[in-house]
Amino acid sequence: MSDFEIRTLETAEHRAASNLFRESVHFPPSDDAEWEYAAQYYQPGGAIGAFDPELVGTARSFDAELTVPGGARLPMVGVTSVGVRADRTRRGVLRALMTTQLADFAARGVVFANLLATEAGIYGRYGYGLATRHRTYSVDRHRARLRPDAPAGGELELLDLGEAMAVCPGVYDGLERRPGMMSRPEVLWRLYETQLRRHTPPAKAVVHHGPGGPDGFATYHVGGALAHPWTRTLEVADLFAGSPGAFAGLWRFLLGVDLVDRVVVGSCPLDDPIELLLADHRCGSVDRIGDEHWIRLVDVPAALAGRVYGPADPVVLEVTDPLLPANGGTYRVGPDGAERTDRPAGLRLDVTTLAMMYLGTWRPSALAAAGRIEVRDPAAPEAADLLFGTGSAAWSGSHF
Repeated sequence: MSDFEIRTLETAEHRAASNLFRESVHFPPSDDAEWEYAAQYYQPGGAIGAFDPELVGTARSFDAELTVPGGARLPMVGVTSVGVRADRTRRGVLRALMTTQLADFAARGVVFANLLATEAGIYGRYGYGLATRHRTYSVDRHRARLRPDAPAGGELELLDLGEAMAVCPGVYDGLERRPGMMSRPEVLWRLYETQLRRHTPPAKAVVHHGPGGPDGFATYHVGGALAHPWTRTLEVADLFAGSPGAFAGLWRFLLGVDLVDRVVVGSCPLDDPIELLLADHRCGSVDRIGDEHWIRLVDVPAALAGRVYGPADPVVLEVTDPLLPANGGTYRVGPDGAERTDRPAGLRLDVTTLAMMYLGTWRPSALAAAGRIEVRDPAAPEAADLLFGTGSAAWSGSHF
């Protein structure tokens, strides 16, 4: 039996929890000015703490929705600010925090939990699997030009940060979402505004207006003197486009900003088409491909029933979930949907591996070849590849 208590934090305890988390990732405590903004990131009732008897660990969450293949938006929670005090690590505090959260999420009817992992080896043990990836892309602005046949784009509107925070949330909400994208509640926009205001000068935004109204935006700042006082990098925090014209129009604007040498987009989908728009694709480079979101299927039946599947013969999955045993069992998955079944399984896997293939990022056959799926029917991996495949790469573009 553990010698610490896990409970929901009161509002007055949020700052101590924030500072504990910041210390766990080697950041200094928030000063009063920063805490004035950071306090707004906490959803009421969303933070928990471990006490022994003082606060020794914390985690918080907020409510949102996750877009799954087929376009449905299902209930999820974002999990963040997870930290344990250095003198209490490896004593079961993190496990207690994670299992308490999962039990609460399941009781509330949440379908997914979602997080960004500081260390890749931690969260698989709690059922989270790497479900979306992203790339960092940079372009030499002096050499880069869009092809003459690139979409023309529409009108562009430059906004200061205050104006952007009034406009961009509505634009984002109106965009069609690819698998892996999530809703952005107010607590997230508050976080983004605070981060963007740290830059000197503050960040700006450009909004693209198509025939039907605003259909894309980018937020960015210019900084980072390199070898020369006028050598600058334009760093893009967000770039979302609802049409080919918006995508080309936003890039045309970014590549046209004067006194800039490089344009860097920190998070792009793996299938982002910028290379196809450039007259010389070698003007750009992929600097990094990395982890993005790790998801946890809190309600496996609802998650499997909530997405659409490709054309293939049905496959029966046997799923194991030690932390949430109600998820365990066999499921028939086919083009007509997914449901529990008593038929023999063609593939056996744990809930972590199911999360990895759920949005289409990892092919079941590749997971099977790596030993992460037990194959009982030799035809099942190929069929599962078709069933779980998606037309576009899963990507979120939201951090927290």
